[in-house]
This record gives sequence, C-alpha cells and structure tokens, in this order.
Amino acid sequence: MEWSIWLPVLWTSTLDTLYMVMVATFFTVLFGLPLGVLLVATDRSGLMPAPLVNQILGTVVNAARSLPFIILLVVVIPITRLLTGTTIGATAAIVPLSLAAIPFFARVSETSLREVDRGLIEAAQSMGSSPWQIITRVLIPEALPSLVLGTAITIINLIGYSAMAGAIGGGGLGDLAIRYGYQRYETGILVVTVLILIVMVQGLQALGNMLARRLSRK
Repeated sequence: MEWSIWLPVLWTSTLDTLYMVMVATFFTVLFGLPLGVLLVATDRSGLMPAPLVNQILGTVVNAARSLPFIILLVVVIPITRLLTGTTIGATAAIVPLSLAAIPFFARVSETSLREVDRGLIEAAQSMGSSPWQIITRVLIPEALPSLVLGTAITIINLIGYSAMAGAIGGGGLGDLAIRYGYQRYETGILVVTVLILIVMVQGLQALGNMLARRLSRK
C-alpha cells in the first residue's frame, strides 16, 4: 500500500469528519439546549408549568430518539435534498446528524438542569427574578460543568453517527473505511481509520473532562 497516496486521502477524510461533527454539534446545541430548558421549565414543578406542552415535547423527543440512525438517514433524504441540494457528501450528512443528536442532547441537558440545587432556584424566585432570569442566571450557569460533559458525550456520539453515514456516501472516515478498507480489502486503511476515530474520541472526552473540572472550581 502506497502511503504517499493514502495519507492525503486520510487527511481529507479526517477533515470531512471534523467538519460534519462540528457543524452538527453547533445545530445540536442551538436547538437541543432550548428544548431541554423547555422540558424542565414546563414540568409540573417547573418555572412555567405547562403539563400538556411538556407531554407533547417529551413524546416528540422520545419518538425521535427511538428511530435508529441508519433508518433516519433514509427517512430524511427528502429534507436533506431540500436543504443542501444533494444527498451525498459531508454537507448532506449534517442534516441527519443534527436531527439525530438534537433530541439526545435535549434529554442530556434536561438531566443536567434538573441537577441544579432547588434551593438556588427558590432563592432567586424570592428575590423577584423572572423565569427567564432564573434560566439564564441560575439554571444554565450552575449546570454548565454537566452541560459541557453532556456536549462531549454528544460529540462522541456524532463521531459514531458520522461513521455510519459513510454507509450511504456521507463522506468522512466512515465512507473511506467502507469504500476502501472493507470493499477493496485495504486492511491498513481500515486499521488507521479506526485508530484516528479512537484518538478523536479520547481527545474530545479528555477535553470535556478538563473543561468541566475548571468550570466546577469557579
């Protein structure tokens, strides 16, 4: 195997994977965190009790999470084509990646927000703080270390999803591993691809742990 030929391909595929994962992470946090906040705030004992809204949101989130990612890839093809103009490549893969991760992160953020000491919320309420002020000045800041860890877990899941997206031409390391490592019996490519993914996961988890520890000390 000519590594002088494969190294540029591996580099490009790695960048494609990072591109997919980072952009999908942006949209996941952008939509998933507010959804998690709503799940907490509209609970019966929340800041803005709305049991019906909470039940509807919970049902939608659970339904989305129950759909296997490989099936979601196929189901959202029309949406992917509408938003990106194509159904293959790294940019197209961002759509199903985001749709798969948003409900997951919503539940992760919900769990993190529920861990905040109830006494802090009651103290803020007694001082006349509005629900929005409590959410932005108490809930999210206090839950930030846990939210950072949850984000790291979500990114790691997205790396796994991006590899599966390669099965239908999603680009990135998953696509490289399937087309060349598996279908063309280039075992070296397959092994290196796996090693790169392991390094990515280990690095992201270590970074998430470090950031969470620093935030916890503040």
